[in-house]
Amino acid sequence: MWTEQIEIISKDMKQVDSKYLPTSFWQFGANGLQQDIETHGIENFRSLKSALSFFVPTYKFHGWATRPEKYQDLVGVCEAHLAGDQKAILSMQDFLSGESHARSDFRVYKASETNKQPFTDKFSESSIGTPIEHFEFENRKFSRSSLNYLLGLNFLKQQIKDVPINTVLEIGGGFGSLGEILLSDSRNNTFYMNVDIAPTCLFSTYYLQTHFGKDNIADYQTVKSMQEPSLPNLSERYKGAVLCPWQLPQVSGDLDLFVNFISFQEMEPDIVKNYLEHVARLNCKYVLLRNLREGKQLATDGSHAGVKEQIKGDDYDTFLPDYQLVSTNVHPFGFETVDGFNSELRLYKHKSLG
Repeated sequence: MWTEQIEIISKDMKQVDSKYLPTSFWQFGANGLQQDIETHGIENFRSLKSALSFFVPTYKFHGWATRPEKYQDLVGVCEAHLAGDQKAILSMQDFLSGESHARSDFRVYKASETNKQPFTDKFSESSIGTPIEHFEFENRKFSRSSLNYLLGLNFLKQQIKDVPINTVLEIGGGFGSLGEILLSDSRNNTFYMNVDIAPTCLFSTYYLQTHFGKDNIADYQTVKSMQEPSLPNLSERYKGAVLCPWQLPQVSGDLDLFVNFISFQEMEPDIVKNYLEHVARLNCKYVLLRNLREGKQLATDGSHAGVKEQIKGDDYDTFLPDYQLVSTNVHPFGFETVDGFNSELRLYKHKSLG
């Protein structure tokens, strides 16, 4: 089923504008993801090395998720050295597994929680896709992906008195964490749309359809068959939808909130500019971004692990001329890496909102 959808989408991709195709960084990643779907299927995608390398983040000690064998000797040596000191062993495991980091993010999430839309106080992440890590706090499950979004939403609620979320668009939404958070609570009354490249769009389609039912999440072919895929038409029939980028120009209507976490920094500036022009075209009220302040590393010597030209915070000010910057944040809602890079949240509002 999923390989057939890849073939259909791949065929359609050959006829679209290059602005809607994967950029250099993601062309390499997409090939690995497609091979893994064909070899292993999609049911356990959150355990696949290709997915863990590109769009399924973890809290595990750097490199552990994709190359666990690299650290097994280290763990063995540490446990042997600490033999008899159970508390020291537990502390070491807590650090290396990433649970201490996850617990820290959970504490920020709880401390900043407010009782208003979007409601997140009952959220517990599903095990669809067989995640390699799930941390349980207060009898609820979380991953790095869901906690990243939960912190971002709390930052949004902290800055905006009444957050409108009836129509939410995300570009590059990974496997659908934001959609899961928003759609899991009926109090939010949200229609969620994710626009993503192939084959990543298939993972979020699978995840959201498995969670909420196929009849509630429109996929690529469903949207393709619609004469008018407007936001009102889609939201009347579905809770959510997953589209490919070249379908975005066909979408009409008004957006309350646009979200992009991290994936814009992995694209080239002209691609990001084009996407944000569509966000403005859809009269979006608020824009919530997460981006490396210093920009993604540059690709060198033919490497695929970087971009040709970086996107930095100020670039968004230029790409969003009809919006004003409300606030930025690294601490406590974003993240500062050990080598001094700042994963920064940026919130914009349309100038017409005053």
